[in-house]
Amino acid sequence: MSDVNTIINEGEEYILHTYNRFPVVFDHGDGMNLYDVNGKEYLDFVSGIGVFALGYNNKKYKDALKGQIDKITHTSNYYWNEPAINAAKKIVKATGLNKVFFTNSGAEAIEGAIKSARKYAYLKDGALDHEIIAFNHSFHGRTMGALSVTGTEKYRHDFQPMIGNIVFAEMNDIDSVKNLINDKTCAILMETLQGEGGIYPADAAFIKEIRQICDEKDILLILDEIQCGMGRTGYLCAYERYGIKPDILTMAKALGSGVPVGAFVLNEKVAKNSLVAGDHGTTYGGNPLAGTAINTVFDLYDELNIVDNAKEMGDYLWEKLELIKANHSEIIDHRGLGLMQGLQFNRPVGEYINKALDKGLVLINAGTEIIRFLPPLIITRADIDKMADILESVL
Repeated sequence: MSDVNTIINEGEEYILHTYNRFPVVFDHGDGMNLYDVNGKEYLDFVSGIGVFALGYNNKKYKDALKGQIDKITHTSNYYWNEPAINAAKKIVKATGLNKVFFTNSGAEAIEGAIKSARKYAYLKDGALDHEIIAFNHSFHGRTMGALSVTGTEKYRHDFQPMIGNIVFAEMNDIDSVKNLINDKTCAILMETLQGEGGIYPADAAFIKEIRQICDEKDILLILDEIQCGMGRTGYLCAYERYGIKPDILTMAKALGSGVPVGAFVLNEKVAKNSLVAGDHGTTYGGNPLAGTAINTVFDLYDELNIVDNAKEMGDYLWEKLELIKANHSEIIDHRGLGLMQGLQFNRPVGEYINKALDKGLVLINAGTEIIRFLPPLIITRADIDKMADILESVL
């Protein structure tokens, strides 16, 4: 058997300690399950923080990547490659938007969205003092631009000054947004469903009025669906639930289902009136390997009816979690959409998550008092039943 403590101690010696990691070393996965270096099986309800929508060890996905590796993985964006073109075509068709810029991560997608919005506003009036409205309790990434629009003070405090002209409203409080709008406002940036901030979906009336305000005042609506997109809520794009579209969309995580990819996607208005050659770039974004991953993900979503399954299993997960909530007075709320849900407790949840891990169930928090449920989208009723049994035993 492998000595897990030795492996972890070696990691602590050589890897910068910016994560308080769980004392487990995963080695491989299959379907809904992960396996540690000693072969112990774990039911995965985290999916790499919403990345592994297709679960683990999908043969078609692996074969496609292996085939592309045997051809070429990188050329730079000075040249065209067919996998990226095909991937962009599929994203445009899926989102109803017009132009794609590929990145390596969600944070980079946010950076590009911010730049696109500011360039759009600059070209309108030549001013350099435009403001972006973001939201308290939001999370958009750890790079300086993404951190600047992340509405959680503890993440920003030690790294001041942030990029300027960012103001924060309250999610689902339309008056808090209206009070911040002025002639400098160029964009409103929000998660369609807040993740790290506590699993808070946008109210239908709220997001529809935001869209209306943006239309009336030529303010850009940027929707961050890095975690809640790609079928997670039972719709391919979470905004479809509300019958609206953003001007700019950010994507990542399940978009590559394991290969690091991201994208920001622009509607026609923004694409024609913002970034031009020389304004933005990336060395790796949209390389042939990333393009192949995205193409294969979309193909498998269709083949396996992933979005329909996410909707059906999301409803079943809701029922199960409601039963658990009813049995335990320490659970004070239950929120979410599809296969992105959370149980809020009246105490820190770290002990519950650790005990679940001991019993072979992988869970994650969203803040100190919320257990977040982000399983692979291939999940079955039997998987949900097994999770519920383990969680009940822990509670």
